[in-house]
Amino acid sequence: MSVEPSDQLLFTYGTLQHAEVQLDTFGRLVAGERDALPGYTIDYVEIEDPRVVDVSGLSVHPALRATGNPLDKVTGVVLHVSAAELDAADAYEVSLYRRISVTLTSGRDAWVYVG
Repeated sequence: MSVEPSDQLLFTYGTLQHAEVQLDTFGRLVAGERDALPGYTIDYVEIEDPRVVDVSGLSVHPALRATGNPLDKVTGVVLHVSAAELDAADAYEVSLYRRISVTLTSGRDAWVYVG
């Protein structure tokens, strides 16, 4: 059995950084590095999906909001995941979120979920 490469970058700023969420979503703890996303701030949304609330332990989750102001930034962690793990993250994130490609402060391109 071949192992799929962890060649996708996923910027996380909320519950996907939590060990219990990573273990449930990816089946493993995921390596990552600190980074930031300019031009965004954090809002908060109420999560109604009982499975996500159960796994994360939280009914209110952070959600990115674009401001267009380069002085605004959200700090987080860049996770190295496989394409299958990215699909698993898509399944974890509720319909309030959508995945987009962004450029981080480090210059790296990564996926991120915005509200």
